[in-house]
Amino acid sequence: MAGPVVHPRVAARRGAARATRWWGKAWVRAVEEAAYAEDDLARARALSRSGRISAITTRPGEFVAAVEGDHGLWTVAGTVPVLDGAAAEALVETVAAESGRVAALLGGDLPHDLVEHAEESGVELLPYGGELGSSCPCEAWVDPCVHALAVLYQLAWLVDADPFVLLQLRGLPRDELLARLHQRSDDTPADDDGERDVEAGLDAALRAARVLDLVHDPEDTDAPVGHLF
Repeated sequence: MAGPVVHPRVAARRGAARATRWWGKAWVRAVEEAAYAEDDLARARALSRSGRISAITTRPGEFVAAVEGDHGLWTVAGTVPVLDGAAAEALVETVAAESGRVAALLGGDLPHDLVEHAEESGVELLPYGGELGSSCPCEAWVDPCVHALAVLYQLAWLVDADPFVLLQLRGLPRDELLARLHQRSDDTPADDDGERDVEAGLDAALRAARVLDLVHDPEDTDAPVGHLF
C-alpha cells in the first residue's frame, strides 16, 4: 500500500475559503450532505479558516489531522471507501481511453467526461455524504462533529487543487496509476493510429511526471504539493 502524504498546514485566512473547481465543489456538497445542521457547517467553515488545524495526512481510504478546538486538542480521523480491484481497473481503463486524460490529471485538472465515463463503467469516483466517515474524541453528540467537518472542508481545498488527492483517498495514488498505465501501454500493441496516439500521449505525460519528480522531491513532506486555491 502506498505511503501517507502529509499536506502543508493551512495558515489562518480571512473571508470565504471555498472550492472553485467542479470536483472540489462536488466534495463540498458531500461534506454538507454529511452535516447534521447548518450551524455546524458555519462553525466548521470558520474553524477551517482559523489556522487551528494541523497538516492533514492522507493515505488510501484514510485521513487524519489534529484540530485545536475551544476546549482542547482533538485528533480527527476519517475514512473514504477505496475502489475495489475491478473498479480500480475500470478507472485505469477510463483514464487510458483518451490520450489527454493523464496529462490533464498531471496538470491539476479532472476532466468531467473522465468522471462521467467512469460512472458508466460503474465507478463512482466522487463520494457522497454518507461515504465520508469520521471520528473525533470530543464530546459532540453529532457525527461528523464540527472538528471533523472543518477537516473535511480543508480536504475539499486539497482535492480542488490536485485531483490526485481524491484518487489517493479512493485507493489509486498517483504513482500507482501512472505505473499501471505504463504497464498497460507495454502490454497492448498499437494496432491503429488511435492507439498510437494514446500511447504517445501517455509516454509524454510520464516523461513530464518524471521531470516534475526531479524538480520536487516527493520525500520532502514539508514542500507544498500544490496551490490550495
